[in-house]
Amino acid sequence: MAKIVFTANVQRHVACPEADAAGRTVREVLENAFADNPEARGYVLDDQSALRKHMAVFVDGKRIRDRVGLSDAVTETSTIHVFQALSGG
Repeated sequence: MAKIVFTANVQRHVACPEADAAGRTVREVLENAFADNPEARGYVLDDQSALRKHMAVFVDGKRIRDRVGLSDAVTETSTIHVFQALSGG
């Protein structure tokens, strides 16, 4: 199973502990991780199930390409990091 890690800045807003979840794509892993945590799902994904604009997801250190379908590949040894993107000057 892939490991999913939510950074501290995400956890400040919604409880989402580190977890292991099955799946071969980012979508499958996230949906399995959010199965018992709809509040976290709503914080990370929008009402169309796409990644919210203020979120960033990396798989094994590389930013995902598909922010809408979340179809980027994941292996059983992958680590997925979910960040809240920051902006400002």
